[in-house]
Amino acid sequence: MSQRLVIAGVSSGVGKTTFTIGLMAALKKRGLNVQGFKCGPDYIDTSFHTAVTERPSRNVDSWMFSKDVLKEVFIQGSNGADISIIEGVMGFYDGKSADSNQGSTAEISMLLDCPTLLVVDCSKMARSAAAIVKGYQLFEPHVNIVGVIANKVGSIGHYKIIKEAVEQECGVPVCGYLLNDSSVKMPQRHLGLVPSVERGDLNELFLKLGELVEQTIDVNKLLQLSMRKPLESNVTDSIFKQRSSKGIKLAIAKDRAFSFYYQENLELLEAYGAECLYFSPLKGETIPEEADGLYIGGGFPEQFAKELSEQSAVNQSIKKRIEQGLPTLAECGGFMYLAESIETIEGKQYPMVGVIPGKIKMGDKLAAIGYREITGLPGNFLLTQKHTARGHEYHYSSYYSSNARRNAYHTKGVFGEGEEGYLTKNLIAGYTHIHFASCPELVENFIEKCVEMKKHGSR
Repeated sequence: MSQRLVIAGVSSGVGKTTFTIGLMAALKKRGLNVQGFKCGPDYIDTSFHTAVTERPSRNVDSWMFSKDVLKEVFIQGSNGADISIIEGVMGFYDGKSADSNQGSTAEISMLLDCPTLLVVDCSKMARSAAAIVKGYQLFEPHVNIVGVIANKVGSIGHYKIIKEAVEQECGVPVCGYLLNDSSVKMPQRHLGLVPSVERGDLNELFLKLGELVEQTIDVNKLLQLSMRKPLESNVTDSIFKQRSSKGIKLAIAKDRAFSFYYQENLELLEAYGAECLYFSPLKGETIPEEADGLYIGGGFPEQFAKELSEQSAVNQSIKKRIEQGLPTLAECGGFMYLAESIETIEGKQYPMVGVIPGKIKMGDKLAAIGYREITGLPGNFLLTQKHTARGHEYHYSSYYSSNARRNAYHTKGVFGEGEEGYLTKNLIAGYTHIHFASCPELVENFIEKCVEMKKHGSR
């Protein structure tokens, strides 16, 4: 048997992340290997999961991936775990559009044959909680809601009323509750929160949440409800199958300024024959001399703009290698870092690598958010016009340049189509966070370009 459980919410803000973290901490304390997953493109909640479980959390997304790839990603991530906990996104049925379940937690739970635990904010209701649960059960008959968590209850008496009503009307157990306690609320999410998580600043909070879950949640019941038959993939040739080595090494910038990488992206680069070399621009580590390619992922260089600007040797090493033709992919934070400068929200301007003409200016409102379907524009070695990849944008900054530029991608989103990014020589940069599992061909293209340039002695 295999154990897996979806933690879904009736809406955003009901406390599913608080409960998820607490449950993971409680299970980890029992000695279980816990694997975290997050529905949809999210780097912040996955950082919470990773900190608590000590295993890299992963994203599962039924819009970015095909059904078969979704299963592969889940199976790959769950390998070696005793139980997989999948945290939902927004409300249970919220996804890409209003007229289908596509991209929703509900769809993912069905595709992965996962029992679902529904978290309900009960702070301002009693018997009405049963009507809400009943509605979620009937809305899509193929979902498997196996239990309910009453969150933000005012007292044990309040909880007992909710439990009686839900179990009588809905036929599923209410497996426990969390009190409406303001002292244990999760901190407000923002991009700068991730370094705090990585430093261990929230470990005490995570520990407390685990203790609270043990006190008022029937964890044994949840373990019982999570039992399912092992999930099997229908594909015969997995995208994660190890290919023969291509003899090239990829430098990957990874530190508190650049930490937004889908775990599968890194695993696919290695599966397709590359060796990954990690270095930290923030710590003053220059790009490895033996690197045949460079990948700078997302993050928040604006939070560390002063420190990054002072790493002149690092910045010069990156600029020199890119100008020499080093195949490079830069996403969002990486794109920002390669520009001439970053202007913070306070109006302070700091010089960056300078290989991309123009500057980045931070704003106090989201400049872009949402799914993106992208194809490459002419000259894009990573993604040709024949292939389509999927990803997302989420950023507060904007790119300004007085120079004419070649965009890297043609993008499609909910609000229309357009072009974005920057393309020159062997540099592909843009705001879109690409999930390589949506188009493994781009992994092959990246590695082949590195092989080609190595043969020509570009190192």
